[in-house]
Amino acid sequence: MKKLVLFLTIVFMTMSYGQETKQIPQINVNGEGKVKIAPDQVSISATVETKGNNAKDVKRQNDEKIDAVLKFIKKLNIPTADFRTKQVALNPQYDYEKKKTSYNAVQTVEILLKDLSKYDELMEGLVQQGINRIDKVSFESSKLAQHQSEARKLAMKDAKAKAEDYVSVLGQKVGKAFVISDNSQIYHPQPMYAAMRMKESADAGPSNETMAIGEIEIMANVSVSFILE
Repeated sequence: MKKLVLFLTIVFMTMSYGQETKQIPQINVNGEGKVKIAPDQVSISATVETKGNNAKDVKRQNDEKIDAVLKFIKKLNIPTADFRTKQVALNPQYDYEKKKTSYNAVQTVEILLKDLSKYDELMEGLVQQGINRIDKVSFESSKLAQHQSEARKLAMKDAKAKAEDYVSVLGQKVGKAFVISDNSQIYHPQPMYAAMRMKESADAGPSNETMAIGEIEIMANVSVSFILE
């Protein structure tokens, strides 16, 4: 009896294993969806950095510059909800060769500018008021989620179209999706003006055209396994 039970158990396990390893006819393809849009806002991270030998003086000078920067931003009628001070630091720096301590004060302001027509005026004014480091300039879309959704749908349509092309000569049909893997990327244009020509333009005075913003390219890449019917 025990041998019979053992035999039936082995048979059952063998059948289950065979069912589990059964190959499902399928096709694996990649799909790409791309949406290009003009940005309607820009995110800027700007820093005032002051160095000196006296901690109190360094902090005071840095605070004065930041105060001028914030007043200038308000003067451009940028809503208070769209800018903030992110980083405030005062650090000692010891020079072992000279055996002397200096101080470095840093304050960073993050700005979300929703009126791109004010971009040139803002960037030039920031430098004039004391900003000496631009850490980030990122052109963005306020409708990013909507465009990401559109790109994903285009990617899935592209994947299905490729699968149908491949199997059209085999007398088979593309069935349900079995596995879907997604990997999307977003490109934020960063014009040369922001990184390299900001100080030059501020010194030279008003100019006509200082940059080309370009487009935001939203891409969705998917890998899809379709069951073949």
